[in-house]
Amino acid sequence: MQLFTPITLGDLALSNRVVMAPLTRMRAEANGVPNDLMVEHYRQRATTGLIVTEGTWTSPVSQAYPGQPGIFTAEQIAGWHRITDAVHAEGGVIVMQLMHGGRVTHSEITRGLTPVAPSAIAIDGETHTPLGKRAFPTPHALTTDEAAAIATELATAATNAIEAGFDGVEVHSANGYLLHEFLSPVSNVRTDVYGGSPAARARLGIESVTAVVKAIGAGRVGIRISPAHGIQDVIESDPDETRATYDALIDGIAPLGLAYLSVLHSDPAGELVQDLRARFGGPLMVNSGFGVITGRDEAMDTIANGTADVVAVGRQVIANPDLVARWRDDRELNEPNPNTFYGPGKVGYTDYPALAS
Repeated sequence: MQLFTPITLGDLALSNRVVMAPLTRMRAEANGVPNDLMVEHYRQRATTGLIVTEGTWTSPVSQAYPGQPGIFTAEQIAGWHRITDAVHAEGGVIVMQLMHGGRVTHSEITRGLTPVAPSAIAIDGETHTPLGKRAFPTPHALTTDEAAAIATELATAATNAIEAGFDGVEVHSANGYLLHEFLSPVSNVRTDVYGGSPAARARLGIESVTAVVKAIGAGRVGIRISPAHGIQDVIESDPDETRATYDALIDGIAPLGLAYLSVLHSDPAGELVQDLRARFGGPLMVNSGFGVITGRDEAMDTIANGTADVVAVGRQVIANPDLVARWRDDRELNEPNPNTFYGPGKVGYTDYPALAS
């Protein structure tokens, strides 16, 4: 059962190939500081081969959700250090997902700051703020200099993550957030060096990953992408355009020698994902998509048939803190409760029973 065998991704030595996917849970304090509840949540799940944290904001304007943790202040760094200490005490490995929310936020979340994006195009829809539902606002289109500064911001956040005891970081370039917004010709209609062609739209992602690598070393850096996912109005409906953009992105970062490439896609074994894997030339992590529960057989087959090197799992890890042991021994599973995925409190967060209980 190859899924349960060790593997090394860059500088990250995993005891098995089951990865806790990054999962928005909204349990941090209002100031973005991780709390006791989060310490226990991550500690419980330390037997997964690798934990990738929930997306973590890297500057005041980058916060996407209430209750989302940050890595911007000394208090946030100290709060996260309690989590990494707890995970390491259990023998686990943990990386932080660095996330700039881009236009997926509201000024009521960013404490009065206007959200930013590649272009001044609002998402069609509403978001939840501390004061209730609000329509997504029209974001400020980053100037060329402001866009270039995002790379420095992410590099600083990566340095903060290492100070907080993390084993590495994952750069979030997926799911409709800022770096992903730059990749789509629908959300990015710029005509400067960061838009107008596949290579130009990929530029900020390449610059950001390069800066993070320079800050903490390639062996501690991964990247997450979700090509053609079509979420939060980041539309990538033209297959040729999408392929050219992601080819440019991967070609730009492949020489860096990252720890891994994480791809969220409904068809991990398909031509797009596997061709990007070949271009990348390093370890591949796959996740089969939002709203799809990755089962034991799928995960085992994905590794056994060589589709990927590791598998990121979301909902089953939420409901089963000891998922690796349950899958290895083919034991009964707890069922995840979507009604408790988001929001405060321990219910649906730290109260799922382990086998030992």
